[in-house]
Order: sequence, then C-alpha cells, then structure tokens
Amino acid sequence: MESGWCVWITGLPGSGKSAISEALLSLLTKEDIRTQLIASDDLRKILTPRPSYSLKERDIVYATLVHIAELLTHNGVNVIIDSTGNLRRYRVKAREQIPRFMEAYLNCPLKVCMKREAERYRTFHAPTHIYERANKGEASTVPGVGQPYEPPLKPEITVDTTRYSQGECAQRILEKILQLYS
Repeated sequence: MESGWCVWITGLPGSGKSAISEALLSLLTKEDIRTQLIASDDLRKILTPRPSYSLKERDIVYATLVHIAELLTHNGVNVIIDSTGNLRRYRVKAREQIPRFMEAYLNCPLKVCMKREAERYRTFHAPTHIYERANKGEASTVPGVGQPYEPPLKPEITVDTTRYSQGECAQRILEKILQLYS
C-alpha cells in the first residue's frame, strides 16, 4: 500500500486556513481523492478542554496532531492539517516524520487577518475575537501579537489570500498536491 500524503495549511489566525481547508477537502472529494481533515481547534477541545495556549500545551497538541497525521498517512490515508502551527519546529517535525509532506503557507498581512477575524461569522471551532482580546491585554498567546508566528522557510506553495478567493486558493493547493503526488 502506498503511503498517503499530508498537506499542512498554515498561516496567521484569520488568514483563511479553515475555510480554505474545507474548500480543498471539497475539491479533493470531487476528484475522488479520499482525504481526512484534521483541525487543531477540534483536537484541542479533546486534549485541552480549557486551553491555556501555553508553550507546553502547544507542544502537546502539535505533537499529537503530527502523530495522528503520521499514523494516517502510514496507512494510506491522505491528510489535510488545518492549523496555525505558530512555531516552525512543529511543521519541521511533521516534515521529518511524514515522508510525503508539504506545507501550504497562506500569506496574509496581520492587519487583514485582524479585520477578517473581527468580522467573520463562521469560526470553524476557533476561539473568537482573539485579536481584540490580545489588543486589550486579555490574551497574550495569540500568534502574531503576543506569540511569534514563524512562516515556513521553503513551503511547497505560498498563496496570497488577499489576492485570491478561498476557492482559488484551494484550487492552487490542489494543483500542487496533484503535481507532487499523482
């Protein structure tokens, strides 16, 4: 059995990760490519029902996320990871453990992410108003504000989410997946 592939959709909160991951999943389904979407916000609710977003907690959540993706791909399941993965080392670890791995970086300026996050009506299980709370000093662990967000150094694809629609971003990522793994 051929191993599955894994694409980690990464970017700042509000860059469009969850919406683009869902759109990508839909495109893959239309192509008859079975894929499992793993969202860190869903996983976090099970692992840490009252999240603190501390470094120790993030280390546990991302190690678990990568382990699950590794197990799935080892068993022939394709995986989309929908997660900020704010520290580069989380994504590097995934690359080391998953042979058919790619990063899709959603490039979006922090100001645009803040505006989107403040106006969005569908959060895909993500916490709400994080940038507003961070700016008020109520949340010190928000990537890009209180915590670093380290963009990938050499992602397989970078998509500018201010230039393309969510569907167009998903289509570009799909094309890269097909190029690498078909």
